[in-house]
Amino acid sequence: MKSLKYIMTTLVMLSFGVSNAQIKNAKTETVKIYGNCGMCETTIEKAGNIKKIAIVDWNKDTKMATITYDAKKTNQDEILKRIALTGYDSDKFLAPDDVYAKLPECCLYERVNKPIAKATPSTETHDHSSHTATTEIQKANQLNVVFDNYFSVKDALVKSDGNTASVKAKDLKNAISSVKMDALSNEEHTVRMKVLKDLAFDAEHIAETKDVAHQRNHFMSLSKNMYELIKVSKQETPVYYQNCPMANKGKGANWLSKEDAIKNPYYGSQMLTCGSTVETIK
Repeated sequence: MKSLKYIMTTLVMLSFGVSNAQIKNAKTETVKIYGNCGMCETTIEKAGNIKKIAIVDWNKDTKMATITYDAKKTNQDEILKRIALTGYDSDKFLAPDDVYAKLPECCLYERVNKPIAKATPSTETHDHSSHTATTEIQKANQLNVVFDNYFSVKDALVKSDGNTASVKAKDLKNAISSVKMDALSNEEHTVRMKVLKDLAFDAEHIAETKDVAHQRNHFMSLSKNMYELIKVSKQETPVYYQNCPMANKGKGANWLSKEDAIKNPYYGSQMLTCGSTVETIK
């Protein structure tokens, strides 16, 4: 039995080592995350793991987690916040009370009361409903700023206005980098981390030129990644995902619009109404 246990431990360590090797700029830290059982382990590790960016290995006996992550793409706080949003406290971030309450009975660990994550008297004096409402407003405002700046870039390209597209793309890049993780849902944050680098890359390239043709090339991939983000965000009004079959050398390209009427950002006045709505996002 001892030999078998040793072999299993060795295999787990080797597997973890191979996974770590896939992460660039790897930084490894050990932190305490509260939980009880194997089900907790699965949830904690799934919430913390991001392919090629972060790996979490949690031990249910010691409650200690080994976190390895790409230090240029994320950090310990963001990983612990994602885990907290699924119901599990750490020594830095508490899970929302309503999320903790919904955990399976076997997962309801004993919570440790202590000051966590920049708690201040002003936030403690608000009731839970007020705090929740404020968080929802903050979340909506942050993401809406990103989406509104995207639509401004799109409108400039419809008019073939490279100067305005450049200015609006700078605003978009700033909005993307200003979004606070703790105001997002777990799903929104996961998608944000997945597309963040590409969104910033395309916004920067559109901003640094006034050449409309070059801007439109980057707008294709910008729209693809913006679609991924807007799909997991609640919209007060419908957003239309539209397609131009002629763009991208006949391969087709998509964009997002707040109106159902087709106004093509890839050709402007040359083929203003070329395209169709392929999906309505509500």
